[in-house]
Amino acid sequence: MAGLSLATATTVQAQEPVVRNIELQNVDVAPSAVDTKGWLLLNDDIRTELEGGVDNLYNFKYDKAERQFRSLRRRYPAHPLPYFLLGLSTWWKILPTNVTVQQFDKPFFAYMDTAVTKAQALYDQDSHNYEACFFLSAAYGFSSRLHAERHDWTRATIEAKRALKYLELSKEANGLSPEFLFGQALFNYYSVWIAEEHPWLKPVLLLFPNGDKPLGLQQLRNVAANAVYTGPESRFFLLKILGSQRENRTAEALEVARKLVQEFPDNAYFQRLYALQCFNEGDFAACEKTSLAILDKYNRGLPGYDGFSGRYASYFLGYIRQNMYKDKDLTRAKSYYQRCIVFSETTEQTSGGYYLFSNLNLARLAAAEKDLPSASRYYKSVLAVADRKSPNYQEAKKYLKSLKKRAGTTRDRDRVLLVQQQQ
Repeated sequence: MAGLSLATATTVQAQEPVVRNIELQNVDVAPSAVDTKGWLLLNDDIRTELEGGVDNLYNFKYDKAERQFRSLRRRYPAHPLPYFLLGLSTWWKILPTNVTVQQFDKPFFAYMDTAVTKAQALYDQDSHNYEACFFLSAAYGFSSRLHAERHDWTRATIEAKRALKYLELSKEANGLSPEFLFGQALFNYYSVWIAEEHPWLKPVLLLFPNGDKPLGLQQLRNVAANAVYTGPESRFFLLKILGSQRENRTAEALEVARKLVQEFPDNAYFQRLYALQCFNEGDFAACEKTSLAILDKYNRGLPGYDGFSGRYASYFLGYIRQNMYKDKDLTRAKSYYQRCIVFSETTEQTSGGYYLFSNLNLARLAAAEKDLPSASRYYKSVLAVADRKSPNYQEAKKYLKSLKKRAGTTRDRDRVLLVQQQQ
């Protein structure tokens, strides 16, 4: 459902938006006279069985998790839950790559489409099957998010509207299980967030119900603390929200991140977010320990530990070796910065950020050591990616200009000496 906010970025519409006055309320009363027979979300035995599968999923033990989900599919081939979980597992193969890798797109969409088909069949049989509405909303929401990431705004918007339709229908089951609150929590928060962050989208948001950001955050905390299937996902969103510039609750975000890495120690994405929170909060000992663990798992080839996580870890270690040790370890610092550059180039993450600052720090270190060729090379890389108005760009430009003057002065002196020797 986070993709719902992204999907609304389709603003080029010919028709006038139809204003709808809809309020999403926090309904915590279980609906009466609802037949929940066959609802797997409420089945304690299934929940106990799948807790291990969910743990494996978020620990990046994809093969183990998917074996459990396929076992569930064999026993419940007409239910959307196993297909949704298989799609969620595939999503977590895409997300740690900053959603750049596309090799898993087809299986992801296939699983989510199948979850929609199975859930729609259940809903057609019983329009009060709120579990079916939950899966329709969730599957459409996740599909919408990936379509938005791929800039297919039309498809993303269509699926976001479908997700919202079934989210509205499923809200009556909030009191049955915290799982049902997940989509509503994200919508309540992000529908307000996107209006604040992107005011130009307000005309489009008139097509959607009103949100409630404090309520959304409260609901998300509830799901994070109590849900099995959507609990880890809720804690992940809670971390992103609390650590954002708008919320700026960094101490809370650090605590959420710490609990996530304790619960899922082999999740590369959670580990690098934890390292980032530690770095931002100045907990350099924890940042260093986590970053070393990331590189160790990368070297051992653990699933999910790739150049994206390596880029974070190597930059943090370079910075810590350069600045936080009493006896500066500049040789190791330079090695980590160089490794960060390689990770950035192999993952095509060279537009700025860690790539920029690794080059900048290497340039400064080389300049301090009078290694003019290396300083020149690194400062040229800074010029290539830094904003032209930034201090970093101006620093690189000034240094390279001084090198040209120095070279000119040296050539003049050498020419005079040569003339004198020839006389």
